[in-house]
Amino acid sequence: MLDQIFCEHIEWKIGETLEVLRRTDDRLKGFWCDGVLLPDIESTCSKKQINDKRYVIMKAFTGKTGQEEYQLTLVFGKKALSRYARDLRLEECVLGPEDSGWLEVDTVKKKMVLQLA
Repeated sequence: MLDQIFCEHIEWKIGETLEVLRRTDDRLKGFWCDGVLLPDIESTCSKKQINDKRYVIMKAFTGKTGQEEYQLTLVFGKKALSRYARDLRLEECVLGPEDSGWLEVDTVKKKMVLQLA
């Protein structure tokens, strides 16, 4: 389920992961996340759209000020797709800082990709 509670959950998870990533990636020094927004167009979150595309585009506010707008691509794994189709919570599909590769950050293009389980 994509809602404000989920957005707040991934905001914290992104923040935790940025803290770990910036230890080894100088480009991310000082980065933090100050919010995640749902897509502007609600139809992009329909069960059919998510099942067909397996991702949804959102917005994240991050960077050294926490206010730079980044395109956040939320990629649905098998577990997330199954839970979304059944209107179940997605928080347990969000990985964390200890899981490598679940969050990719491109500081030049201002894009992030977040992979759900």
